[in-house]
Amino acid sequence: MGCGRVGSTIATGLESRGHSVAVVDQDATAFRRLPRDFGGRQVVGVGFDRDTLREAGIEEAGAFAAVSSGDNSNIISARVARETFGVDNVVARIYDPRRAEVYSRLGIPTVATVRWTADEMMRRLLPEGAHSLWSDPTGHLLLVEVDYDIGWVGRSVRDIGLATESARVAFLTRYGEAFVPKGDTALQDGDQLHLFVTRGDVERTEEFLAAPPSGEHA
Repeated sequence: MGCGRVGSTIATGLESRGHSVAVVDQDATAFRRLPRDFGGRQVVGVGFDRDTLREAGIEEAGAFAAVSSGDNSNIISARVARETFGVDNVVARIYDPRRAEVYSRLGIPTVATVRWTADEMMRRLLPEGAHSLWSDPTGHLLLVEVDYDIGWVGRSVRDIGLATESARVAFLTRYGEAFVPKGDTALQDGDQLHLFVTRGDVERTEEFLAAPPSGEHA
């Protein structure tokens, strides 16, 4: 639901992977964003109207994405898709991150556009320190890329997790390739370190890893 830049990109990407796709938008001119060879359905209508959704094939849908420009429309249509038509995989884009926790309690996974965009902009403006890559809908748990002191090179992923206490190593990026390390995987010079950490512990974890390991963690 929604054929803006995001919706048209998602629709095109899904179709290129072999999925059948239907796109709903109130504005018929919005479908101009789709490629000329797009083979999916194009349905003009309100995305939370049941008849419109039926016309789009919601009763056979395996997934539903609500990515219009309105938070309320996205949430309402996502709830209709899940609660009325029983679609298993539903996601809604929202602009107001303060609503994310409320929506998550309703069982609707959300992508908080403003918070994600702001974090990405800050990452480019301030390239040092912890860079947020992802957060849960409430904004409490973050996936961050953290800089570290050279003294941590050679330490195992298990040691880093124990030393930081509140953070856990999610994955490493080495020579441009990301991978999930084992507990005894040692950090190598040049590795990018990605951690799961609560928002309140980001600064402390960042400061801890920016210093050489203390003797008690040797």
